[in-house]
Amino acid sequence: MSRAVHRRYVAFSDAHYAGNLVDGAYSLQLFGDVGTDLSIELDGHEGLFAGYSSVEFLAPVRGGDVVEAEATLVQKGNRSRTVDFELRVVCRGSDDTGRAEVLNPPLIAARARGTAVIPAQATDELPWS
Repeated sequence: MSRAVHRRYVAFSDAHYAGNLVDGAYSLQLFGDVGTDLSIELDGHEGLFAGYSSVEFLAPVRGGDVVEAEATLVQKGNRSRTVDFELRVVCRGSDDTGRAEVLNPPLIAARARGTAVIPAQATDELPWS
């Protein structure tokens, strides 16, 4: 597997700013979760996240949205993994009454590229490495 996807409803309690906006750290947290999933599926280990080489916040995420976070393997070294991340708003809450609409196409809210590292002892223990 070279890709992992998570979907999540964004609770209104996650919004901290006017207009029910959610902070950018919310996107990065989702990238961490989906990146961990990808590492486990690829290497049988959570991996250790080394950092982002780029992060772009392209559109707002709001309470009441449904978002989809995707991690895609770009490059696999001996222990390092370069991963591209994308966060899409797939449903947008209209207001706080529960009304919402499916966005077609989804709205790209954030993109990033990061590097994860699998510890040496973890790769030594894998039967398929």
